[in-house]
Amino acid sequence: MAENTVMEKLSSLAKRRGFIFQSSEIYGGLNACWDYGPMGVELKRNIKEFWWRSMTLLRDDIEGLDAAILMHPKVWETSGHVANFTDPMVDCKKCKGRFRADEAVSGRCPKCGGELTEARQFNLMFKTFMGPVEEGAAVVYLRPETAQGIYVNFLNVQGPSRQKVPFGIAQIGKAFRNEISPGNFIFRMREFEQMEMQFFVHPKEDEKWFEFWRQERMKWYFQLGIRQEKLRFHQHGPEELAHYAKAANDLQYEFPFGWQELEGIHNRTDFDLSRHSQATGKELSYFDEPTKERFIPYIIETSAGCDRTLLTVLIDGYYEEEVKGETRSVLRIAPHIAPFKAAIFPLVNRDGMPEVATKIYNNLRKKFKIFYDDKGAVGRRYRRMDEVGTPFCMTVDSQTLQDETVTIRDRDTMQQTRHKISELEGILQKKVEI
Repeated sequence: MAENTVMEKLSSLAKRRGFIFQSSEIYGGLNACWDYGPMGVELKRNIKEFWWRSMTLLRDDIEGLDAAILMHPKVWETSGHVANFTDPMVDCKKCKGRFRADEAVSGRCPKCGGELTEARQFNLMFKTFMGPVEEGAAVVYLRPETAQGIYVNFLNVQGPSRQKVPFGIAQIGKAFRNEISPGNFIFRMREFEQMEMQFFVHPKEDEKWFEFWRQERMKWYFQLGIRQEKLRFHQHGPEELAHYAKAANDLQYEFPFGWQELEGIHNRTDFDLSRHSQATGKELSYFDEPTKERFIPYIIETSAGCDRTLLTVLIDGYYEEEVKGETRSVLRIAPHIAPFKAAIFPLVNRDGMPEVATKIYNNLRKKFKIFYDDKGAVGRRYRRMDEVGTPFCMTVDSQTLQDETVTIRDRDTMQQTRHKISELEGILQKKVEI
């Protein structure tokens, strides 16, 4: 399918099935801001929980943090965001459109072909005011990244947790960027959620840990169910490196609109801790007791966008095929992150089938997110579940009343097998765990 066709179909499905809606839609919407509906919020929560589990529960060298969105404004001066967190912006003299300079590589307006103004720098941080008076001294910023909250809390986490270098700090949280030209659905948003982990290492071991986390993060997307042939690394050349970075790799996905960054893995050296230490006079170094050495750790950063990851899951899983003369739209979402793990259907609403189906539903919902559906023909119920990515559908029929078995229909293969009601919880547990 063409790029526009894929994105149009996906955004239509996302609204129709309760994944994502435009913010304030009844007022005409707010550009590049999106709300998550019942399906979307479940999928997003599952992605975040899978990331958190991978980073903190399955490792003993990473601690969690939830830092405030609003921080002292000098944090952003020290980090370089006030001076350097900018994009070059151009305006079209004809249609008055506004674009990032890299979107107008031909020197003409990408919308109408008109003449463009000279590029000027535009800071991406949102400003607001703290307190009742709107004055310069009261200016604060909505954070453009969650990482700085980790850096300024380095010792606050390291001390109580008694972690030794190397160790990491993980955080999931909202960030805000006043993008010049956001777009491609939820790919580039003004309000988004990040999943970031900062790993503190000895300066002599930075390259080893950079390579380690590069490979670990790629494996995580395989476990998320993303097709391997759609993923690759892009290494930043010297001219692409951020002011804080010694090395940087973008983990990219082949979206319908081209290869784009999904996650960044960066070697930030000791830039952040050194700058904050100099600005505050606070010692942000680490003392290694066995070697009696004091040093400022280097930081290996892994920075992923939760919303962009969710979009990748939807795009990678979207599939169409013709079944008995009808188009079947499917979201092939990995079972462990799917919004619903299974759906329960009574074949018909009589002969005691609804009662049996309801009993199964009430038992399984104690451990899994389950959907009960008794409206319309079974074929239509299957299609509805296919479109929201439900991996398994269980149907109670006349045979169930005789031998206490139900059919389990697999979303991807469409094969149906019969199983005892007493076995359903164990079967589902094996199918949805990783």
